[in-house]
Amino acid sequence: MITSQGDVANPLRAAVIRVVESYGLELFDLQFRRESIGWVLRVMIDRPWPPRASGSAPSGTAPEGAQEEPVTVSDCGRVSQDLSAILDVEPELLGAVDQGYTLEVSSPGLDRPLRGEQDYRRFVGRLAKIVTTAPVDGQTAFAGRLSGVEAGVVLLAEGRRMHRVPLGAIKRARLEVEF
Repeated sequence: MITSQGDVANPLRAAVIRVVESYGLELFDLQFRRESIGWVLRVMIDRPWPPRASGSAPSGTAPEGAQEEPVTVSDCGRVSQDLSAILDVEPELLGAVDQGYTLEVSSPGLDRPLRGEQDYRRFVGRLAKIVTTAPVDGQTAFAGRLSGVEAGVVLLAEGRRMHRVPLGAIKRARLEVEF
């Protein structure tokens, strides 16, 4: 399996980033792997953070009045069409795969994974679940509303209790879907 976590072939990654950024978006994840249906090139795109708006704001926070706009089906379609055209004329970007492949372009979704301090700041006020590599105050699974990050520690409010989870102890985290 090839993923964006470090081992994606640089020419493929560079081509994907070039297409995604041409639409003012950013690459969230890139996977190219063999699955039961054959080879799948999975591209997840997102809007950059913080949102661009007039005025300045501290790093990692949204400018005053900025609203987060979701990635649309149309965004995914445009990226897919452009990327498909590039891969048709430059099949060597896919490496040794000489067979067909399936291209999937999507957003991280409503229950998106949280990666790094910027995501915990970006989604303050949203419900999240966090799993740690080792117990923190006697537990390894946390659920609550994100309250921010202070000195490398994620603040997660669960009712009246405030969990303090060190960023370095987080194994995985994702947003919870709210209706």
